[in-house]
Parts: sequence; structure tokens; C-alpha cells
Amino acid sequence: MINKGGLGALMKQAQQMQENMKRVQEELATIEVEGQSGAGLVKVTMTCKHSVKRVAIDPSLVGEDKDMLEDLVMAAMNDAVAKADATAQAKMAGFTAGLNLPPGMGLPF
Repeated sequence: MINKGGLGALMKQAQQMQENMKRVQEELATIEVEGQSGAGLVKVTMTCKHSVKRVAIDPSLVGEDKDMLEDLVMAAMNDAVAKADATAQAKMAGFTAGLNLPPGMGLPF
């Protein structure tokens, strides 16, 4: 059984954790990652909240095979998403470390 003082401390800790998570969420919205494909011929820049900021296509690809260009854009997008997710997981690792959550069960971001 938790005494009143312990419960108050636990509530304060939970509130502080919630505030810290909100701050990290806001930070993730500003951190940008770049995904690439075709040895850098296609680049996609997005935030760690998956908001695409820029798409750059090398001029040598313009007028080329449309299907190949679409595949390269898709691959660059997927690369950027993977990098954004990895960055977000690294930022959130501090929160889940002390929670003793089961493997594979983390906090949403």
C-alpha cells in the first residue's frame, strides 16, 4: 500500500514525465532527417514526426523512366521514415528505460 506522501511524490513524478515527453514530442517535430536513394540522386527531407519538408531529384533523372523515378522517390521516403523513427526511438529511450516495460512495449511518439 502506498502512503499519502508516496502517492503525492508518484503523481508529481508522473506529471514531470508527461511534461518531459511533451517537450521531446515538440523537439521531434523540429528535427529533420534525410533519406536517399539512387546513390543520392533522390533525397527526401522530413521531420521526425513524418512531415516532408523537401524532395530533391537530380536533374539527370528528369525525363528518364517514370517508373524508375517513382521507385527512387518511394525508396528515399522509406529511408527517411526509417531514420525519423530511429531518431524518435533514441530520444524516447530515456523515458522507457526506468519504467520496466515488457520487451517491445514502448511509449508512442
